[in-house]
Amino acid sequence: MNKILIITHTADNFSIEKVTEYIEKNNCQVIRFDVDLYPLQNKLSTTFQNGEWVSILETPEAKHRLDDIAAIWYRRAYNIGNGLKEELDAKFYGPAMGEIRNTLFGFIESVDAYSLGKPGVYRRLDSKEEQLKIADKLGLTIPDTCLTNNPEEARKFILQHKNVIAKMQTGFAITEDGVENVVFTNVVSEDKLEELDSLLYCPMQFQKMIEKKKELRVTIVGRDVYAFEIDSQQFEDAKVDWRKDGVNLLDKWVRTELPGDVEEKLLELLDIYNVDYGAIDMIVSPEDEYYFIEINAAGEFFWLDNLTEGNLISKSIADVLCDKAPRRNNMVMA
Repeated sequence: MNKILIITHTADNFSIEKVTEYIEKNNCQVIRFDVDLYPLQNKLSTTFQNGEWVSILETPEAKHRLDDIAAIWYRRAYNIGNGLKEELDAKFYGPAMGEIRNTLFGFIESVDAYSLGKPGVYRRLDSKEEQLKIADKLGLTIPDTCLTNNPEEARKFILQHKNVIAKMQTGFAITEDGVENVVFTNVVSEDKLEELDSLLYCPMQFQKMIEKKKELRVTIVGRDVYAFEIDSQQFEDAKVDWRKDGVNLLDKWVRTELPGDVEEKLLELLDIYNVDYGAIDMIVSPEDEYYFIEINAAGEFFWLDNLTEGNLISKSIADVLCDKAPRRNNMVMA
């Protein structure tokens, strides 16, 4: 029986269970590696001797050999080393976490099996600039964009385009008094130009504001394309950034079809990155022009999956992992 390794964490959502169900229906075995239990509860070892590499994951429940897995799904790596800070002297914590991350990510990168996601791929897809440049070369429409920490360049861009939005390139959040506040996309008007001086300390991404007829979330798994749309302009808190009102919009998304040329270019985008999963954000203007905004390497899909009959996105993920559907070959020694 083929073994599929899922890298995640204990607080992940129910999508893991749905994918697991479909993997088991494909007569494959799931091994779950919760990284927040590593290293205090989960132990990972790789050994080379007698001409053979052997990797062992030992959890409180079982001991698994990982060097013979058929595929790996690198889903999440949240809260690695949870609880370790309370166990170690402060001077050892930082260096120890460095070794823990290096060992874990080194293992994931080195697995000589098909992988749906890798740390290195996630890091590459963190570059919004590269995404936009590739999308532009593929012929996808993108908004006029300025990435800068130069206040004068930002002011020039804003004055030229009048209506401009500003956003961070990462999952930027500010924690104050134990409360995490996510920095969402915001409109930057001309009367805010004097406030841009602080840009010197932290670059931001500015884009011409695109009038929205609807917003799209396109989840691609292998060659399967799941496009959903929402009229975010009907909801006041969602007009600039639908995530601000995301919880209330969970059941408002509707399955839709992409124009053939747009779908073809999005699939080509995944070909270039050699990945089999991408959650893509797009805007459709009143003139029905499709704007590419970004691709998320591990973007959430559970709320859209629930809107399909039988959780089809989870099924596609399981089929790709179990080699039951077309996939891009990314094995280390392919």
